[in-house]
Amino acid sequence: METVATLSPDQSYSVEDNAAIIHDPIRFRHVEAKNRIFRSNLSGMFDDYNGQGGNARVNWENKFAKGGAGGIISSYTPVMNSGRILTRYAMIDDDDKIPFWRHVGRNVHEHDCRFFMQLSHSGRQQDLGGVENVYRTVASSTDKKDYFHGILCHAADKSEIREIVEAFGQGARRAREAGLDGVELHGANGYLITQFLSSGINDREDEYGGNWENRSRFVLEIIREIRRQVGTDFHLQMKINAEDHNSWLYPWQKPGNTLDETLKIVGLLMDDGKGVDAFHISAGSTFPHPMNPPGDLPMRELTRWYDGMISQGVRAGMNYRIFSNRIGAFLFRRYWIWRRGRKIEGINEDYSAAIRKFVQTIDPTVKVMVTGGWQHGDRIASAIREGRADAVSIGRPLIANNNLPEILKKSNGPARRKECTYCNKCLVNDLENPLGCYELSRYDGDTFEEKYDEMIKEVMSVYTPPTFV
Repeated sequence: METVATLSPDQSYSVEDNAAIIHDPIRFRHVEAKNRIFRSNLSGMFDDYNGQGGNARVNWENKFAKGGAGGIISSYTPVMNSGRILTRYAMIDDDDKIPFWRHVGRNVHEHDCRFFMQLSHSGRQQDLGGVENVYRTVASSTDKKDYFHGILCHAADKSEIREIVEAFGQGARRAREAGLDGVELHGANGYLITQFLSSGINDREDEYGGNWENRSRFVLEIIREIRRQVGTDFHLQMKINAEDHNSWLYPWQKPGNTLDETLKIVGLLMDDGKGVDAFHISAGSTFPHPMNPPGDLPMRELTRWYDGMISQGVRAGMNYRIFSNRIGAFLFRRYWIWRRGRKIEGINEDYSAAIRKFVQTIDPTVKVMVTGGWQHGDRIASAIREGRADAVSIGRPLIANNNLPEILKKSNGPARRKECTYCNKCLVNDLENPLGCYELSRYDGDTFEEKYDEMIKEVMSVYTPPTFV
C-alpha cells in the first residue's frame, strides 16, 4: 500500500470527548439521526435482474444498521430502467418496488437507523446497463461517448429530459410511500446530474447548457418536481462534486466545475428554503476517480474483473490492454496515486468546510456531510468540532468494520491490522463478485488458505440468513 499523509488533529481531546461529538444526534429539517456517521452509497449486485430487490440486500443494509450507523444512504437506485448503472441493483422505477423498500426500511428502523434512498440515473456512465440498454444511453453532452470507458451516448432531447425529471419525482414519491426517511439525488461522480452540471462535460447550446445557471436547470427542475410530488416536509439531500477534476486522466479535457461555481449552484438549489435540506460533498467527475474513492488501484484484481467492461465501452478494450500490461499497469497506478495526492482520510474536508460556511450564511438549518475515507475518531470529531462538516459518510471502512460506530465509542478506531487499507479491492471485485472486503491482510489465519477461507466466509455472509429457512 502507498504511504499516505494524515493531518494531526488536536490531541488534547480524549476518546470520550471525540465519541461525544460523533454520537451527538444530528437534526435535519425533517428527520433526526442518532449520530453523525452515515453509511455512504454502496452496495453489491445483490438483486433480481428486473430491478426487484433481493434478500441479500436486506441482509447487507442490516449489517450497517446493527453496527450502529446513524443513517444509511442506499446505493444508487435507478429511477428508470434506461438509467441503470449496473444490473441487479434494486430500482424504484415502478410502484411494484414499494413493498420491497418498505421491508428494507422497517428492518433498518428496528436498529434506530435512518434510511435515505439515493435516486440516480446513469446517463453516459452506464457501466453494465443490461440487454435492454445496448443502444446509446442519454447524456447532457453532444459528444458520442464518455472519455474513460467510451460508453456510447446521445444528448437528451427535451422530451427525454421531461421524462427523466418526472421519473425522479415519482421515485421520491415511492420512497415516501415506502416509509423511508428521505432521498438523496446523486449529483456527483459522473452520473447524469453531474453531466448536466459540469462545465467540463455539458456542451449544450440550449437552455440546459452554457453558464452555471443553465447547467443547473435540469437538477433544479428535478428538485421542484420532487417537492411537487412529496411536499416540503420530506428530507431531500444532494450529493455534489465540490470540484469536478474532470481533466484527471486526459489533461486536454476541460477541468469542469470549480469550487466557486459549486458554491453558486449550492445556493441556487436551496431554492429559498424549498429545495435541498442537506448536501453530501464529494469530488470527481467520473467513477472511479483518484479522489473517489481515494486510495490504491489494485491492478491485478482490476485486470481480472475489468474484462466485463470491454463489451460496454469503445475505450474499455484499450484500458484493459493497459491494465493487463506489466509496464502499463505500473505506470497507470503511479499516475492514479499522483493524481489522488497523499491525503486520503478527510480528502474532501476543505471543500466541505467552504461549502458549509457558505450554506450557513444562507440557511443554518441546511446540513453538510462529507465523504472521504473516514475511520478514526479524532479525525471525524475534529472535522465536526471545527465546523468543516455536520456529519461524515463512510463506505469502505464500514465494509471492513461494519461496527465502526461502536468501535469509535471506546477507541480512536479499529486495531491497526483491522483498519481499512484503502486498497479498493472491494470496488473492482464488485464488477463480478459480491461486494465485501477482499484485503487478505485483514483476516486471521497463519496461511494463505486460512486467510482466504476467512475472507470468503465474511464476503458471503451477506447471504445469511437465506431467503427461505
